[in-house]
Amino acid sequence: MVEATYPATPLALPDLGAARQARTAWLLALPAVILMIAFILAPLAAVVFLGFTDFELGYGSFRFVGFENYAELFLDRTFRQSLWNTAIYSAIVAPVSLFLGLGIALLIESEKIGQSFFRTAYFLPVASLLVAMATVWQYLFHPTIGPINAALQLVGITGPNWLGSSSTVLYSLAIIGIWQSAGFNMVLFLAGLTAIPRDLYAAANVDGAKSGLDRFFLVTWPMLGPTTLFVITISVINAVKVFETVKTLTEGGPNKSSEVLLFTIYQEGFVYLRVGYASAMTVIFLAVLVVMMFIQYRLLDREVHYT
Repeated sequence: MVEATYPATPLALPDLGAARQARTAWLLALPAVILMIAFILAPLAAVVFLGFTDFELGYGSFRFVGFENYAELFLDRTFRQSLWNTAIYSAIVAPVSLFLGLGIALLIESEKIGQSFFRTAYFLPVASLLVAMATVWQYLFHPTIGPINAALQLVGITGPNWLGSSSTVLYSLAIIGIWQSAGFNMVLFLAGLTAIPRDLYAAANVDGAKSGLDRFFLVTWPMLGPTTLFVITISVINAVKVFETVKTLTEGGPNKSSEVLLFTIYQEGFVYLRVGYASAMTVIFLAVLVVMMFIQYRLLDREVHYT
């Protein structure tokens, strides 16, 4: 009698369940992938391509010019001025709005009465339409009838022409930017403060951290590391993208002292119709932003992990 023999191990069969799940996952992700390609990757590729051409709106043809647009950029006084103005504006608005938002969040978190009211009041500038609020700020900064100069006059100080002077216009726009950004940063910091376990404060109190300042540096600030990293990133991006206040209040003046990078791109692309040149500006703008965010993320993330 011949005995039947069987393989030592069963034959490997394809995992149809895993393949079906992978196919279902791709089908579910397909709308998001299509939208990302259509509204992010394809426009980005078009901007990069147009940056190497002399394309102008209204003309049926264009030619490939290589790096001529980029060579012209670094000789363009307006571009260099707008890049410098954007850097100064961001250097003022981003850190001031961050620390102001953190301070407001700490005050609201420590006060149990009226938290909802104060959260709403400080968040209103974020929800308000800045173009509509431009009229209010134009009145506040008015050199003759504005309340700011009237208050300065009471203490014997002659107020400047805030939006009409080259020496003060950028700082005036920075004040508006801080007013608008601080409330958003406050909400983010409030979310981070709420996530801190209360037991850590009790443990810090046992370890000798009696004052609020000691508890802040021992518990609050280290625990807010990830939130702070996110807030800094968002604050810098929002500051670099300033456009509405410049377009509404100053049009880049006087003498281009308030012209920022996005406004220059808008002028070149939609006023002078030099789309190829504006696209080259946009590529430089995106490259600077990506490099700055990468360096910032690496430095701050290392600090967060260290703490």
